Amino acid sequence: MSNNVVYLTEEGLQKIKEELEYLKNVKRPEIARKLQEAIRQGDLSENADYDYAKQEQGMMEARIRDLEDAQRRAQVIKDDGPTDRVRVGSTVTVVEDGVDERETYRIVGAHEANPSNGYISNESPFGRALLGARLNQQVTVSTPAGDELYLRVVAIE
Repeated sequence: MSNNVVYLTEEGLQKIKEELEYLKNVKRPEIARKLQEAIRQGDLSENADYDYAKQEQGMMEARIRDLEDAQRRAQVIKDDGPTDRVRVGSTVTVVEDGVDERETYRIVGAHEANPSNGYISNESPFGRALLGARLNQQVTVSTPAGDELYLRVVAIE
């Protein structure tokens, strides 16, 4: 568990709350029933149902701890109106050098990142390169493969 801030949108925080509610009030009792049924079967040393339920319980409890930690450290991204710089919560449109197509991303915290849907983490190479950039500024993104992309910021919302 970390003391770092977890940036979340209102929707992201709500999803965490809903998942915690489900895990604690639906999934936890469901797994407890599975464990009770497996224990009733007898010899636990060779009981695959018991082993599976214990494994499932461990993964679920780890997920609950992770979500509770994220909720505790959450800082909701506020829309403070227009800005001249990219920040967490900004929707930014960029154009890569040599490519005519515009791409739009929302800069969010790592917990909500979903690049295929245009949500990129402020901790990713892309997000770090864009943070603080101004309109029409060119930024360099170093990819994990060691390549460099040159992007120009064409809109910030």
